[in-house]
Order: sequence, then structure tokens, then C-alpha cells
Amino acid sequence: MKTLFITLTAFLMTTITFSQAGHIMQGVGSVNMSMGGAATGQPLDISGALHWNPATITTFDDKSIKLDIGLFFSSPEVSSTVPEFDNQGQPTGNFYSGTTEDDRGVSPMPALAAVWSKPESKHTFGASVFGISGFGVTFPESMSNPITMPQANGGFGRIESDYMLLQVGLAWAYEISDEFSIGIQPTFNYSSLELMPNPTANPTQAGYPTADRASALGFGGQIGVFYHSTTGIKAGVSYKTTQYFEDFELENTYLDGSTSTNTFNMDYPSILSFGLGYSLGNIDIALDYRMVDYENTDGFSNVGWTETASVSGFGWENINIISAGIQYKGVDKLPIRVGYTYSSNPINSDVAFFNVPATAIIKNAYQFGISYEFSDRFTLDALIHYGTSGDATSGPLLNPQFIQNYPPYGAIPGSEVSYDMTTMMVGFGASLKL
Repeated sequence: MKTLFITLTAFLMTTITFSQAGHIMQGVGSVNMSMGGAATGQPLDISGALHWNPATITTFDDKSIKLDIGLFFSSPEVSSTVPEFDNQGQPTGNFYSGTTEDDRGVSPMPALAAVWSKPESKHTFGASVFGISGFGVTFPESMSNPITMPQANGGFGRIESDYMLLQVGLAWAYEISDEFSIGIQPTFNYSSLELMPNPTANPTQAGYPTADRASALGFGGQIGVFYHSTTGIKAGVSYKTTQYFEDFELENTYLDGSTSTNTFNMDYPSILSFGLGYSLGNIDIALDYRMVDYENTDGFSNVGWTETASVSGFGWENINIISAGIQYKGVDKLPIRVGYTYSSNPINSDVAFFNVPATAIIKNAYQFGISYEFSDRFTLDALIHYGTSGDATSGPLLNPQFIQNYPPYGAIPGSEVSYDMTTMMVGFGASLKL
């Protein structure tokens, strides 16, 4: 089993090109995603258990391994409006507007998990390799949209970003009693970031540069407690610490061929989760609440321009996430699941401009999942996901040269940038008890 897990981990490390608009994945794997991501107090599969509450892996008595792959597609679009000026620099009263659609295409999202314990042992162990976070857009350069016009014409030109975070977790859980368990999980992370243009670098007369892909390593952990009664009532609490990363070392190339380097630190926020579950007969119900602490996370807490006109950070606010799901097992060998996820938006209108490379969080997500149990040892899962950002995130275009007259970020009068998106995903999973 260990050899198989290591082999599959190596496969994931070489194929994970996943990138997503929206920073935190609502769930991991086909089963957990189809329950809206709820698993803190209702572990239905080992992937969701390991990701949201390591204490819950004590409910799985067999040695098992699970592999999932999701095909993810997002369709963000960015719109902008700027006032027109005459030859003397005075506004004409006319406005120039345009919209650009993303042309990124489909991204794969893999997940791998394993759990094992000895018979009658109170100790359970787990290991996982998950793609837990990402964002990415590809807005082509266009003269029809002010923000995607060439930098020589006052726009950003082609806007492209690609961020991903791969997390490896090693979990241990202990049954204090028949009803209570505790769990702990150190986590080790790899992230990569690519930006075009790179607003975290100092601009020159040639504008902002393009940054080559850079990588960073990080570490953190998770602790959890889990209660499950003989009446079917379950509850769990878990805390993911901040995932602390080293700086990205960004290698920049400007439009005139000159080069530079800069560093940018972007950690992963801490997450506090509370979960309730109830199982009775053929019904499993799950409800989770999470608080994500962006306001104390490097890369997201900072906001605004530096003295050299680079961007200091995204300026995100804390968010609340509610996940809910129900599973029906009344059809022989064919469990059916539906799930819903709500997320508040961390991006307020004042800083919408800074977040064009990392467009909106998905506000409402809807999932449907189904499994087929070929035997007591082998099961296949399938998932369909649809998400929408709800109302568009919008705010004024910003320019550091305007700060004196329009503090704090230099909003251009009469301007606006906005973006919204939808997401779709088809997922498949397989679990094997050994």
C-alpha cells in the first residue's frame, strides 16, 4: 500500500497543472465536493475526512486508498469603463467601455488519500496529497476593453495569472473513547505563481513586467476533535493553522527587454471549522461553517500602493463559508448526494482593481454526486458542480498618481472595473479497501 501511495503521489506531482479562479477549494474529491464540502462532523470518505478534520479518520477501520480527478472549467470575464479626455486633458463627458472573456480552458484537479490502522487499535493514520487552492485567468490583450489595452495605451495588456497550492498531509488520530476522537496533521506545501503583468514589481517607463513562474515551500498543520453518538448525532471542530510560505522569487522581464527581480510573500489563511452530522437509516446529513482569516495572512492582509507604485497585496477581508449536503442510500449499491456551498466575498469595491488577476470568489455552488459500489472493497464516484459568483465584483480603476486628489488608492473619477464568473466541474473518483 505504501509503495502504491508513493507511486501515485509522484504521478500527481508531475501532472498537477490545476488552477482556479477563487482561492480556497470548497472540498476535496468527488464525494466531499458533492456534499458541498461538509465533512468536519460527517466523514463519508477518507479524502473529506483528512482535509477537514483528521480526528474523523477513526471511523474508517479498513486500510483504504482513494484517487480522484476533476476536470474544472471557469469562465470569468472582466469589464472596464474609463472617461474620455480631449487634447488638453479635460473630460469630454464620453466614456469608453469593453468586456473581455477568459480563454483558459479546462484544468485538471487531482486528489489522493490513504488511511490505515491495525485491528482493534485506537490509533489511525492517514496520508494525503491534495490540490487545495488556486486562481488563474487568461484575458487576451484587446483594444476593445480599456483594462486589456496595451500598456503603451494605458491598459495592462494581456492579463494572465496562474497560482496553485499542493498540500501533503500526514495525519494521526486517537480514539479517546467509543464516542470521542482527536486528530493532528502536520502539512507540507508547494505553491507556484506566474503573473502577466506583475503588479508586485516596480514599474518603469516600459510599464509593469511579466514574471516567470516561481515556486515556494510552506508548512502548517491541523488539529481536530470528533464526537459521534449511537443515536446518529455527530459533531466536529477543526482548526487549520496558517500555512507559512517562503517568499516567491520573481524574475521579471519588461516590454523593453530589461529585467529585474522582486519578492512577494503569499501565505494560506487559517481556517476554523465547525461541523454537525446526522445519520439515520439511509440518510446522512452534513452541515459545516468555516471562518477564513484573510485579514491576518501575508499577501492578502496588505493593500494599496508602495512608494514605488507596486502593489503591496490583495487586501482581502475575512470570509464565512457554509457547506451543506445530504446523502441517500436507499437505492442498492447506488448512494446519491446533493450539496450546496455559500461563500461571502472577500473583495470590497475599494480594492476590486487590485484583484483582476485573482477574480471573484464563487458565492453559490451546487453539486450532485453519485457512487456505484461494485463490491465491499471497490467503489466508483461521479460529481457534477456548478458555481456562480452572484453579483459582479466592481470598483473604480486605480492609479497611484491620483492618490493626492483621490485617497487612499487614487481612484480615477468616472471609471469602473468589474468581473464575475461561473465554474463547472465534472469529477470522478475510485476508492479501494485493501
